[in-house]
Formats: sequence, C-alpha cells, structure tokens
Amino acid sequence: MNLKRTFGAILTILGIIGLIYTGIGVIQHSGQFTTLIVVGIISILFFFTGISLVKTTTDQVK
Repeated sequence: MNLKRTFGAILTILGIIGLIYTGIGVIQHSGQFTTLIVVGIISILFFFTGISLVKTTTDQVK
C-alpha cells in the first residue's frame, strides 16, 4: 500500500471529523466562536490536502 495514499486518507478522515465537530458546535452554539473558526479552517485544509494526495498519487507496479 502506498504511504502517501494512506496519509491522504487519514488527513481526509481527520478533516471530515473536524468539519462535523465544527458544524455541531455552530448549530448548538457551544464553544467559543474563534475556536470553531480555527477548527473549521484547519479541517478544511486537512480535508482538501487529503483528497489531493489520494487523487494525485499513482500506484507503482514493480
């Protein structure tokens, strides 16, 4: 298994978890607003970086 593809999948999952956490926090009005913004921005970065790694990494055949 390709290490970059695995790392991309982990980043994507962390991004999804962070976005869900941010969404729940916004809906329930819990937590500080600035904390939710920071978590949301980091989650978006993780999500799109993970997707990009999974998409652009090619499998090498030996």
